[in-house]
Amino acid sequence: MQSVILFDQSNVQQQLLPLTYIRPISELRIGILTMKEKWEKRLETTVSFKTATYLSEKYTVNYSAENLLINASVVANDAITNEIKQLQLNEALVKDEVIIAARMSQNEAEQFTGRLTSVFKSISTKSEFILVTRPWHIFQHNAQALQDDFDYLTKGRTSQQLSTTNQVAGKENIFLEEGAKVEFSILNATTGPIYIGKNAEIMEGCIVRGGLGMAENSVLKMGAKIYGATTLGTYCKVGGEVNNSVLTGYSNKGHDGFLGNSVLGEWCNLGADTNNSNLKNNYQPVKLWDYTRKRFTPTGLQFCGLIAGDHSKSGINTMFNTGTVIGISSNVYGAGFPRNFIPSFSWGGSSFKTYRLDKALETAEIMMARRKISLTDTDIDIMKYVFEQTGTYRTWDKY
Repeated sequence: MQSVILFDQSNVQQQLLPLTYIRPISELRIGILTMKEKWEKRLETTVSFKTATYLSEKYTVNYSAENLLINASVVANDAITNEIKQLQLNEALVKDEVIIAARMSQNEAEQFTGRLTSVFKSISTKSEFILVTRPWHIFQHNAQALQDDFDYLTKGRTSQQLSTTNQVAGKENIFLEEGAKVEFSILNATTGPIYIGKNAEIMEGCIVRGGLGMAENSVLKMGAKIYGATTLGTYCKVGGEVNNSVLTGYSNKGHDGFLGNSVLGEWCNLGADTNNSNLKNNYQPVKLWDYTRKRFTPTGLQFCGLIAGDHSKSGINTMFNTGTVIGISSNVYGAGFPRNFIPSFSWGGSSFKTYRLDKALETAEIMMARRKISLTDTDIDIMKYVFEQTGTYRTWDKY
C-alpha cells in the first residue's frame, strides 16, 4: 500500500501568494477541478499534503512504507499521470531539474525537501503538461486545463438533456451533470467546451462563449455574458461580463461589472458594478506584485487583471487598475482607483487602515455559515498567522 502525497515547493508556494496564504498549492482550481481533485480521480485514491508548517494541522500528511510524492504545481493530465504510475522505488521524474514526482520510502519521504538528490535515479519526462508557479498561470492556461478536464470527466458518458429553449452551437461540446439547469440562453461551444456541474444553473438570458467550467451548485445570473476560458468554482454566483477568469469557490460577482483575466480565491465578494482593467492604456506588458521579491515583477502578459486572496471584498462601483493584487481578508471601496497592491487585512480605498482581526474573523464566520461551513479553530489559527506575517506590508500602522 502506497501513500500519494502532493508536495509544495516552498519558493513556489510563496510565488503563488496571496492565493496560497491559507491553502496548499494543490487546493487551487484550474480548468474544472482543483489540482488535488485531478490527481485523486486519475490515481483513484485520496491524497495528503506536504505543505507549509502553519498549514499542516489542517492539511495533514500521511506516510506509509512506500510513498509517491507529486509536485503540487503539476496540473494532471493523462500523459503525465501514465509516466508517474510507472515510477519504481527511488526513481524521480524530472523536467529541467525540477522534480515532477518521485517514489520513495517513509524515511526518505519525511526528509524530502523537493530537491533532487543522489538517492534518486533521474528520469526525464516526455510529457507536455501545465506547471502553475505564478498566479497568472491559472487564467493563462485555463483553456487547456478546461479542455483536459472536460475530456476526462465526460469520456464515455452521456450528458443530461439540454432544454430546447436554448440557442446552441457546438452541442457535442456541452455537458450537463445531474440536476444542472439551463433555460432561454445562448451557448456557443465551438470555441471551447461548456461543462455545467451537478445542480449548477445558467439563468435566463445568459450568453456564453466557451470554454466554461461550472462546478457543483454554481450559478450564472440572468443576462450574464461569459467569454472563455472561465471557471466558476463550487457555489460561485456570477453576473455581468466575465472573460478568462477563475473563481476558486464560494465567491460571488453577482451583478453587472467586468472581470477579466483574473483569479479570485474563496469567499470573495465583488460589489455591484465592480470593474477591473485587464489592459493598460499604453498596451505595455503588465507587472504584478511579487511577494518573494517584494516588488512588482513582469508577467510578460498584455492582458492581466485582478488577483484577489480569500475573504477579500469590494464595495459597489469599485474600480481596480490593471494588474492589481489584493491579499486575504481585505475590504476595498470608495471612488477612484485604489493602489495596485493591497496588503492582507486592509480596509479602505483612497487610503487604508488595518482590518481588525476579530472583525475579519467575524465576517468570515458569518459568510461561511451561509453555506453551512464552519470557521474552525484551525482556520482561525491560520488566519492569525497570516495576519501577523503580513503586518510589515500595512505601512500605515507605523504612523
